[in-house]
Amino acid sequence: MILALLAQDPGTPTGPEFGKASPLGLLIVLILLAGTVLLVRSMNKHLKGLPETFEPEHPEPDQKADDGTDPGAIPDVDATDPPKPAT
Repeated sequence: MILALLAQDPGTPTGPEFGKASPLGLLIVLILLAGTVLLVRSMNKHLKGLPETFEPEHPEPDQKADDGTDPGAIPDVDATDPPKPAT
């Protein structure tokens, strides 16, 4: 009995409410579209205010930090020096 009920073809939906969209759906779509337009305009305005490059004009004070690790953090080892025995 249940299999016969599940196997029935529902047919094409018909009736007075079929195919009608709610005006509320159109309103929601228009609100989302307006919000997207405003967000894009705001983002473009903020991007225009950014500098062309983020490189500092006078890098001398930061040069030491940009050179890498602290001196002495990695010991200088020549390839010609034999390995030192562990004590």
